[in-house]
Amino acid sequence: MATTRARRDPMSTRTLITGGVVVPVDPQVESGPGVDVLIDGGRIAAVGRDLGHVDAERIDATGTVVIPGFVDTHRHTWETVLRGALPATTLDGYLGHLAGVVGPVFRPQDVYAGTLLGALEALDAGITTLLDWAHANNTPEHADAGVRALTEAGIRAVYAHGTPARGDWWLGSVHPHPADARRVRERYFASDDGLLTFALAVRGPGFTTPEVVAADWRLARDLAARISVHVGMRVTGMRTAAVAELDAAGLLGPDTTYIHANTTTDAELDRIAATGGTLSIAPYVEMLMGHGHPPIGRARDRGLAPSLSVDVATSVPGDMFTQMRTALAAGRIAQLGDDVDVPFAPDLTHTGVLEMATRHGAVASGLGDRTGTLTPGKAADVVLVRADAVNTVPLLDPVATVVTSAGTANVDTVLVGGTVRKRHGRLVGMDLARLRALAEDSRDAVLGGVPVGASA
Repeated sequence: MATTRARRDPMSTRTLITGGVVVPVDPQVESGPGVDVLIDGGRIAAVGRDLGHVDAERIDATGTVVIPGFVDTHRHTWETVLRGALPATTLDGYLGHLAGVVGPVFRPQDVYAGTLLGALEALDAGITTLLDWAHANNTPEHADAGVRALTEAGIRAVYAHGTPARGDWWLGSVHPHPADARRVRERYFASDDGLLTFALAVRGPGFTTPEVVAADWRLARDLAARISVHVGMRVTGMRTAAVAELDAAGLLGPDTTYIHANTTTDAELDRIAATGGTLSIAPYVEMLMGHGHPPIGRARDRGLAPSLSVDVATSVPGDMFTQMRTALAAGRIAQLGDDVDVPFAPDLTHTGVLEMATRHGAVASGLGDRTGTLTPGKAADVVLVRADAVNTVPLLDPVATVVTSAGTANVDTVLVGGTVRKRHGRLVGMDLARLRALAEDSRDAVLGGVPVGASA
């Protein structure tokens, strides 16, 4: 794939993506081969045929599928330096390890290393937008380190400010959300128009007292912050109907994304839908750790449009391809009944899963008007996926190629806001030696010499 520079106004920032098969994930926008994507000033200016006369830098997308960037709606990015530490754990084991063992000893430089590594991993895999559920804010310096890492990575991110990663902040905690959230909001997020936006990562019923839950919701809304909360996970000994309790307290609203919702009842899902809430489902980790069955079909039956998320690098691959394939399989098999005389007739398709990974993710991040589709006027968050590699050729159905065949190695080019972050299969400007040193230093400091494989 070649990038060529046509003669043009030196002040122009226009880029023309041509030669690929365009999948805009917007039924109102032209798609297919022979469709070009014009970017001007970091935004999508036009999508259509016969744009070749435009004076712009050109990206030859021949042999690729052109899609909107993936949106990961929930990732504890700071944990990336613990990649693979808990590959076959339970949710109880994960919570005990993170809150009781490694979380309390995380330093600001560890948060920086993990967040930078995770954000770059996301970009490498075609994830252009990430909600960073940052719950290792042991000090204000920890929060500063996380924001600095996201800024340096160049990814579009929702920084969801969370609590310290210590046990006394979880499972019945009486501590309200750290007041430092107000400083972070005012210092880094005075405007909501930047590449980074602000949210609050709150704990919710079961993890805190009702009084703290109410106080945390008041803080979020006072800060005009989107709310992200875990609900409906099967944790041993914790008996709560989180959504019902939030509803009884009058706290449900369209500014809230509910994560997992595996044990959330149908009636609770109805209330999420009625109040305009959104869902973030992490199917791989939910089945691995025993959160419960991913509620993809139940959510869709109630008019909800679930999004997808990676969750934790301690146990899960950091790409959206894994999540899409897991979601497709989990969502379909959940509709298999017991009566052998009734044909299997699932309604979830690969197209629906791609929407979960893009358009629905943008909405769940509060960025539906900004990203998630290749729609003129939106930010130019664009990914080119190679369809001519040994694992993707021949191209029959471009959506199937992306969802069921491709992987991170097939992500050729990534643009965020019109800026190229990955080109010809390599991240632009990444110092891998420095990144490796940061990650290994953090691993050794946090784990204290624990042998590789000892925590598996």
